[in-house]
Amino acid sequence: MSDIWIADDDRGVRFVLAEALRDAGHAVREFSAGDAVRAALQDARPALLVTDVRMPGEDGLALLQDLTRRNIGPVIVMSAFTDVATTAAAYRAGAADYLAKPFDLDHAVATVERALAASREAVVVPELHRDGSGLLGESAAMREVFRLIGRVAASDLNVLITGETGTGKELVARALHEESARSGKPYVALNTAAIPSELLESELFGHEAGAFTGATRRHVGRFEQAEGGTLFLDEIGDMPVALQTRLLRVLSGGEFYRVGGREPLRGDVRIVAATHQDLDARVASGQFRADLKHRLDVVRIALPPLRERRGDVPMLARHFLAHAAAELHLPAKRFSRGAMKLIEQRDYPGNVRELENLCRRLAVIAPGSEILASDLGGLPGRESRGTEWTDALRAWAHEALSHGEPDIHARAREALDKTLLEVALVANDGHRQHAAAALGVGRNTLTRKLGASRTRRSP
Repeated sequence: MSDIWIADDDRGVRFVLAEALRDAGHAVREFSAGDAVRAALQDARPALLVTDVRMPGEDGLALLQDLTRRNIGPVIVMSAFTDVATTAAAYRAGAADYLAKPFDLDHAVATVERALAASREAVVVPELHRDGSGLLGESAAMREVFRLIGRVAASDLNVLITGETGTGKELVARALHEESARSGKPYVALNTAAIPSELLESELFGHEAGAFTGATRRHVGRFEQAEGGTLFLDEIGDMPVALQTRLLRVLSGGEFYRVGGREPLRGDVRIVAATHQDLDARVASGQFRADLKHRLDVVRIALPPLRERRGDVPMLARHFLAHAAAELHLPAKRFSRGAMKLIEQRDYPGNVRELENLCRRLAVIAPGSEILASDLGGLPGRESRGTEWTDALRAWAHEALSHGEPDIHARAREALDKTLLEVALVANDGHRQHAAAALGVGRNTLTRKLGASRTRRSP
């Protein structure tokens, strides 16, 4: 039985967590502030402390730093502020683990048990050196991403970031660099799919003057530019096989040559790679070297597509809208309830990047200070062109209902009939029988609807 202390100014959180830990066989003491924990440390020491970050008086991070310095712990930090900066700050201060509120009680108990076991085996958690990132998210999937960044950043292990296009892979790479001991050194990025294969080797390793036609002067490659820092290789799955072999030699031996050079160069560079490809499938098909994959895929961080973290969409949309207004020197705008509902419902095959671009367009083209559902009607946002008209219809219906307009079903049917009839007649040069056939209705039905449409337009 272990003596576990819980520090949180929220009595409800303390109660449910304490009961769960007692049910698991642990003795538990509860504290409402960091100052109370410090006073209790004069007479006793816990086997483990679980502390909130923000409390009256001394906050949890300051308490954590002091306990780490005095070798008291382990300490698990919990917080409702689930961003990279907060998570990394906790690990930097010496946290054994991190619980994002609200948390699952079974997961919390398992986290405590794991930290206790690690403490018995004297496992040291790596320390981080900086915080700050452009990553945002409160979903469970993104909390796991933040936790991985916090744990991995301080090491020199190679990291492979996977995820669909637009999920934010470069943001993760930058966060890994900024939270590492290399943060004061260069961060250099190269999209390996954007460089022609015949030039990629020179971009990576540099070349000497005269190495090939047009090489009039020495060129320093990305490996040399990133000396002491981080080299981010984006879209690594698309790298030509011949160059994969060259990269593997560098990663294996630490030496490389400029193109046309004779003197070996050594580089102190951490590699972070990213791909939207299934590397295992490319290895199986012979398009990617298995040994290079193993070198790169030491730690993997998988970014979820936006459709799997829809709960993050409102926060992301508000952030992107505010950022666009500030960047473009435009008046601040806000989303109406109807517009936000549509934003949440839209499909984002381009993931976070597509949502950001949508918010930038709205910041520019929406006429008022409040973005209405109708402002989204003419904007693309569906995977299929054939469903875009339903976005406009949905926006119109939201706006009409929000203003209490009556008989919108009848008005919508009237507008639908009129639009289809007019388009069909134009497409068939005014020939009613052909237009009726194209619409799948009888000629008499078309004539009747045309008459009704004209009657409604008459004064």
